[in-house]
Amino acid sequence: MTRTFLRPDDVRDLVRDRLGTDRRVTALHRLAGGTRKGVYRIGLDDGSTVVLYVWSPRENYWPAAEAVPDDPFTEASGAELFAVNHAALTAAGVRVPHLIARDPAGHRLDADVALVEDVGGVTLEALLTRHRDRAAEPLARLGDALRRMHTTSGPRWGRLTDAARATSPARPAEDVVLDRALGHLAGAAARDPRPAAARDRIAAHLRGLRDRVPPRQAYALVHGELGPDHVLVTADGAPVMIDIEGLTWFDVEWEHAWLRLRFGAAYPALRPVALDADRLEFYRYAQVLALIEGPLRIAEGDFPDRRWMLDLAERNIAEALAAL
Repeated sequence: MTRTFLRPDDVRDLVRDRLGTDRRVTALHRLAGGTRKGVYRIGLDDGSTVVLYVWSPRENYWPAAEAVPDDPFTEASGAELFAVNHAALTAAGVRVPHLIARDPAGHRLDADVALVEDVGGVTLEALLTRHRDRAAEPLARLGDALRRMHTTSGPRWGRLTDAARATSPARPAEDVVLDRALGHLAGAAARDPRPAAARDRIAAHLRGLRDRVPPRQAYALVHGELGPDHVLVTADGAPVMIDIEGLTWFDVEWEHAWLRLRFGAAYPALRPVALDADRLEFYRYAQVLALIEGPLRIAEGDFPDRRWMLDLAERNIAEALAAL
């Protein structure tokens, strides 16, 4: 598809309506990194800046794919999810960018948008890579925030918007993860000969991991895909979570399987809550399969950093096969 991104003139009326008639747009920069929504920094005439989130097809690089119907992590996108999840994290004492205003599709733009506080562009990932001495305090404070989330309990798993509607899931969370992982395996096998050749063995290993997981009825708030690139750090060292649309009531092991993968050697500094080892390994392996199929699928489209996605898939193919 031909993608057209926002220009300064496109947001002038939105800024006037939401920030006041005395505010003028002086600059608009689209920030790199998003795959499902557009993220823009708006410069204003008083020298301040705000950030604009835009949910629209032209900002979404993910090709359509079959999904498990009750998978709470599939297509976790949109202004409603953002607003509900923002409120839940704020109530749990987790720092997120202040929500200034929402604007529905068709009012000023042909997409749902949200204006949020600009907390700067320094990520925890950048600190861990280039300034590890400055990362210690944000890591510790992020660990505190995660424990607040992971000790905030709910009676059912699923998206917070579903919980608000009292929609109860029909089956255990771990069965959804199994079907989700088998779907990712099928997609990976269709795109690369190595998972195709090992498909039966991978599926058997996955089912064996599932069989060792005991039932559970209590769930907690999990971000869903929290990496150090999804944490901004303020000047005073406070970690700020972003990309929160995937916030879900789910098993904390799902979160920690991802955190261990993304934070690597820095993970112990988060001081995690107690975890079930069998559930953790089952979820870790399911996420490895997702990190094969997802990158291979998005690399088939016009995502600008295709090589990065293919390298990510390559690493996880090796990881999936090493476990057999």
